[in-house]
Amino acid sequence: MSFAAQTKKELTLIQEDACCQRAELEAIVGLLGRVTVTDSRRLLEVETENVATARRIYTQLREQFDIHPEVFVRKKMRLKKNNVYAVRVPIFPQHPLVAAGWMDAAAASLTIAPQRPRKSCCRRAFLRGAFLASGSVNDPGSTSYHLEITAANEAWANVIRALMNEYALHAKVISRKKGYVVYLKEGEKIVDFLSLIGAHQALLKFEDVRILKGMRNQVNRLVNCETANMNKTISAAVRQLEVIQFIDDCIGLSNLPEKLREAAEIRRRYPEVNLQELCERMPHKVSKSGLNHRFRKLEEMADKLRATH
Repeated sequence: MSFAAQTKKELTLIQEDACCQRAELEAIVGLLGRVTVTDSRRLLEVETENVATARRIYTQLREQFDIHPEVFVRKKMRLKKNNVYAVRVPIFPQHPLVAAGWMDAAAASLTIAPQRPRKSCCRRAFLRGAFLASGSVNDPGSTSYHLEITAANEAWANVIRALMNEYALHAKVISRKKGYVVYLKEGEKIVDFLSLIGAHQALLKFEDVRILKGMRNQVNRLVNCETANMNKTISAAVRQLEVIQFIDDCIGLSNLPEKLREAAEIRRRYPEVNLQELCERMPHKVSKSGLNHRFRKLEEMADKLRATH
């Protein structure tokens, strides 16, 4: 089961007050619902590929409106052959959904207008319903963080974005071929959203993986930095040893000034250590810049000797 499916399954187990349940159901029906006409019957049909969401829709319609919907299952024929669960409700003039203002008694369309719920708890429930209806979230172990909620029209997308941004989530909207997408890209904001809609187990898993990934990246950066420093130290030491050997072959180290001879001999004695460690092994106190200056002098001397030979 994917991380998104696990998150939705957790959300469908939340028990809320009647007002919050209705706000959640309103978002689900508004985003997924459509009216069809079959055998001269008008039907409200809500389709989803998530079985937990389908069960939630069925339960809430029954509890909130005393409706007993029909549930049908079919298999998609293209690409991933997932099951599609359709919750269908026959519509008639005195239907509870018509009385609630969600549908027109005569027109073959939904009349649910996207709007901001008044109560704070209902706004969170509305966002939870939107995510259950058409939301998805990347597995926290993937290469990037991404959470999105799709909407068929711009009005719904803007209401969802505005609600999310009331909680400083920095949500954005983008237009795609089949509608609009409200999305989050920051790991911290995705965690805040999961907390907001009540997906606490998913939140903990997301945070565990995110922290582990962050620690692994930090270790990799430190190792890479250490490796780069080691390579730099080795390259410098090899170059210095070559210079010292060349000078010794040409004129002998005994003919060098005392400070340069001292630097050459200590490098030969400790070919693998870095400049700081070399300074600590010098018989007289020398700074890194001072010792580095001596090695530069040796390189300049080697260049002059090469020019004359």
